[in-house]
Amino acid sequence: MSENRSGSSGLFLGGIILGAAIGTVTGLLVAPRSGRETRQFLKKSADALPDLAEDLSTSVQLQADRLSETALRNWDGTLSRLREAIAAGLEASQRERQELSQAERIAESHSSARDSA
Repeated sequence: MSENRSGSSGLFLGGIILGAAIGTVTGLLVAPRSGRETRQFLKKSADALPDLAEDLSTSVQLQADRLSETALRNWDGTLSRLREAIAAGLEASQRERQELSQAERIAESHSSARDSA
């Protein structure tokens, strides 16, 4: 359960970073600055975008790896439970056949005893 939350928090963090970047650009475009100041600020922001994209990519990759590991663990657990259930079903089926075979033998012996009497 906590692993699902960590996956959601990574996506949430990525959304916050992306939203902050979009908000920054929008704020710059509507800010009451001179064109030169705005261009300088946009250049600095644009220079920071590759680092921001790399951080976001790393975060997404980490979350994908965690999700993959979690799915693999869940699959392994499910596969183990399935194998146990199949083994239990086979064992129960064999017991039922043995009991049925014994019941048929008992019925035949009673039938033979009645026929002889």
